[in-house]
Amino acid sequence: MTERHRVIDGKVYVYRRENSPFWQCAVYLSGRNHRQTTGQESLPLAMEFAREWYEDRVAEDRMRRRGLMPSEDGRTRPRTARRRPGEKSFADAAHLFLRQYRTLVAGERNAAYVASKAATLKLHLLPYFGEFGLAEINSGRVQDYRIERLSPPADPQRRTRQLGGRRRWSRPSRSTLHKEIVCLRQVLKTAVRRGWLTALPDLSEPYRASTKVSHRAWFSPAEYKQLYEATRALARRPRRERWRAESERLHDYVLFMVNTGLRPDECALLEYRDVAIVEMPEGDPILEIEVRGKRGTGYCKSMPGAVRPFERMRARAAAQPRDKVFGKTPRELLNRVLSELDLKTDREGRARTAYSLRHTYICLRLMEGADIYQVAKNCRTSVEMIEKYYAAHLKDVLDASAINVRRPRQAAVEAVN
Repeated sequence: MTERHRVIDGKVYVYRRENSPFWQCAVYLSGRNHRQTTGQESLPLAMEFAREWYEDRVAEDRMRRRGLMPSEDGRTRPRTARRRPGEKSFADAAHLFLRQYRTLVAGERNAAYVASKAATLKLHLLPYFGEFGLAEINSGRVQDYRIERLSPPADPQRRTRQLGGRRRWSRPSRSTLHKEIVCLRQVLKTAVRRGWLTALPDLSEPYRASTKVSHRAWFSPAEYKQLYEATRALARRPRRERWRAESERLHDYVLFMVNTGLRPDECALLEYRDVAIVEMPEGDPILEIEVRGKRGTGYCKSMPGAVRPFERMRARAAAQPRDKVFGKTPRELLNRVLSELDLKTDREGRARTAYSLRHTYICLRLMEGADIYQVAKNCRTSVEMIEKYYAAHLKDVLDASAINVRRPRQAAVEAVN
């Protein structure tokens, strides 16, 4: 049974459903029924929330009738002009794009990546562009979207109150905004292919020169030594005996990743049947790994330091060929160790993650003088990516003898001197 209480002389009421501890509030304005959770279990607090919420709804309703459409964060933007008869809206193109995209990339793209397209449309693009006709989406309107996403709300606490205090506004990163514009471009391309739009507008970002190229977060040799000594000590003396298996797995994971250069998702999919220990004619044995992940199927030849961690994992698990070697990435324990060692961020403030172990492998190989083409092939990436994000900041890849070349003086000049 639903319990109800009227607020402000019955203009708004709060209610609580049988299976929920939280009070909800509702109001009917201009032919629309508005509902919102208060996020409160106390009735007096819920009624106070309902009063403030009702005032916001009334203000929005007035602005809507005056031709201004309020956004979720308190800013206002002009309402879209009425579409021409028969013209498709951005929402029509977005729904068509999602239906086609899910069908065409099924089994080829990561399911989480496909789901992120729907989330981007639902949370950001559709609330802003959904009611616009496709012909109205031009370069200026896209620039307005960028400005709105990067601008803080007029009332920073308003969005927090709407979500029951669970989320605060934060400025989206450049990569996040880029992903949203990519999704916008894909929707508009779908409209062009369908004949709903004649040509794509210019979606390039103005006022920005070429961006600063920053290297990926990695561990220097001294920092890497500090990390694996800490994980080794934790594996030998875990803080709780029930944590021993997880601590040992973390230590072997760190060593394995830095000696193979696998991506975290590739390592999570790795099975024992994908790995073979190969004796080298000269030197210590290595691992030959059949990798499945971001780039499909590829191959990797490890450093000798990856053999012992792999053998320990196999012996502890008494593993079958189809069992996962590491399975889920040990992010929580890794982050805890990094925080305790004050290694969670590098000097530029970039966060170190499990991906930083792959970056460490690439940097250490380049510092040892490995051929950049062979490193790229072994890591299933391109030479351009390594030159851009890794080789540019390593002093060891610069050949001083090739740089500090001096032209020999002429014999006549030397004779005079």
